[in-house]
Amino acid sequence: MPEETYVDVLIVGAGPAGVMCANALAAAGIHVKIVDQRPSKVTSGQADGIQPRTIEVLQSYDLAERLLKEGRQLRQLAVYNPNSDGVLARSGRLLSVSAPTARYPFVVGLNQGAIESIFIDSMGEHGLTIDRPIAPASIELSDSSEQLADPFSYPVKVTLNHLDTPGKQTIVHTRYVVGCDGAHSWVRKAVGITMDGEQTDSIWGVVDLMTDTDFPDIHNTCAIHSTSGSCLIIPREGDKVRFYVQLSDSDVLDPITGRVDKNRMSPEKLLEVARKILHPYKIHEPKMYEWWTVYIIGQRVASRFSVNERIFIAGDACHTHSPKAGQGMNASINDTHNLAWKLVQVLRGRAKTSLLETYELERRKFAQDLIEFDRKYSALFSRKPSTIDDDEGVFHEAFSSVIEISGGFVSGIGVHYASSAITNETHQQCAPHLIIGERMPPQIFVRAADGRPYEIQDILPSDTRFKLLFFVGCLTEERVRELDALSNEMRDPSCFLQKYGYPTEGTAQSMFSIITIVSGDKEDVQFTRVPAFFRPHWSNALLDDTDITRSVGGGAYKRFGIDPNTMTLVIVRPDGYVGMIAPASALEDIDSYFAAFTIPRKAVLGIQLPQV
Repeated sequence: MPEETYVDVLIVGAGPAGVMCANALAAAGIHVKIVDQRPSKVTSGQADGIQPRTIEVLQSYDLAERLLKEGRQLRQLAVYNPNSDGVLARSGRLLSVSAPTARYPFVVGLNQGAIESIFIDSMGEHGLTIDRPIAPASIELSDSSEQLADPFSYPVKVTLNHLDTPGKQTIVHTRYVVGCDGAHSWVRKAVGITMDGEQTDSIWGVVDLMTDTDFPDIHNTCAIHSTSGSCLIIPREGDKVRFYVQLSDSDVLDPITGRVDKNRMSPEKLLEVARKILHPYKIHEPKMYEWWTVYIIGQRVASRFSVNERIFIAGDACHTHSPKAGQGMNASINDTHNLAWKLVQVLRGRAKTSLLETYELERRKFAQDLIEFDRKYSALFSRKPSTIDDDEGVFHEAFSSVIEISGGFVSGIGVHYASSAITNETHQQCAPHLIIGERMPPQIFVRAADGRPYEIQDILPSDTRFKLLFFVGCLTEERVRELDALSNEMRDPSCFLQKYGYPTEGTAQSMFSIITIVSGDKEDVQFTRVPAFFRPHWSNALLDDTDITRSVGGGAYKRFGIDPNTMTLVIVRPDGYVGMIAPASALEDIDSYFAAFTIPRKAVLGIQLPQV
């Protein structure tokens, strides 16, 4: 008889989306099982670039330090085209990332296996390991509306095959399934979700190697348009380099089937194509070939990202596109970063199941935008360069313009989530330059008690809590009295903070974290004048001023457009995105925000509250 087990969440697939999700859930104390059909993790090749926003996300889980240590920082993009004599030459250099507010203004080049290891090792610290080699054999979702409506039921039954032990099976009863099993997702197909989009005629090869060359920009990201084709160069960790090279049909297509036949290509042949594209520069015989593959660009998005908000798909399972814009792994990691905290709040009984609907609302729109961008970018990259004999090709200026204009999207910094239950734009005018629906940008504040500078993003960890940033302005006598009065209001059982402010329970974090930001001069501000309610710990009182060296910090009120003569509350969601901004006095509006998706505590200070 198969072994049977019960878990809160079953994750199928241990690629970037899967390990990201598993680590976030395990850290929050959720009972997770993650399976993968591969006998071991990826050791080379695959995805290789982490964009600025994704670095911020890893930092929010305290995982960025290792990424930065092991990876290669890519800060410049060199663009090559034929010169007036038809000889390949550099047209110019650009910033590799065009995103002015990026905390990390670069891309990190590191192979997918190493990135997965960062998450896997963190999972291990929370007692979670990947079960391998295991593949799903069947999945059943209950058709009972009562069971589906109960977040604490186990309506999904998945049968798993142990691939290393023929005939051995495990039956998993779970509350939720997250399919992170790649572009050919078994989960997606099993639940009948289709992929919408098309496949292009553009064929590309990719090879990772270590070699000597006289090409002067081998240590920079390079976009090359030559009369012999197009090539993208990505420096990698350990002096390795990746070549993406455009291939012709005759290189790889089977003349009988018309399909790509990988056996017609090899890493040596891919390098020969790269040599032709880079002529007159020389690429010497490699010291090693690490990995290679061939692919046809396809741009597709899943018709939906979930079934009854019980079975979800993420990463390549719900969107596929070319790898040249460096979005695959980044989009995958950010998919489950978006989903994980929502699952946690529902599983803890703190949020309505409707919160889970915002996953598809937010991430499918992003995926559609990504596909549209990738379609244009890939077409531009695949075209030949403009020359004296061919003015229909790609001009350097046009290519550079696309790079700069799309910087916010490619870097992830400019991702904007539309208005929803968790993104309320009603009071945007209170901080017109701090955009609701976008991630909280980096900004250095000074800790009021000891003058130590702190990056605000480091005070907003991905710990499932909503961060309440109270911008209280200058601590005048009148302002202190107003804060005392506001603290009394917020202690009232009817206030959102009391109704929804679940305390720490076992491994679960409390619902809210209060941080107070004062405007003023560090020589004059006395942090103890901030009422105790607004500084639950002495370190939670920050000052918008420069540090003692006057070299970092300051200017946040002006930068965000916040009036220091008012008191403004900025609500930052657990995933680091601004969910709402409002006058601190608008407690009813703030209550309505949380009431839209949060379940009140059953009893607060002896007052019985209805269960929503």
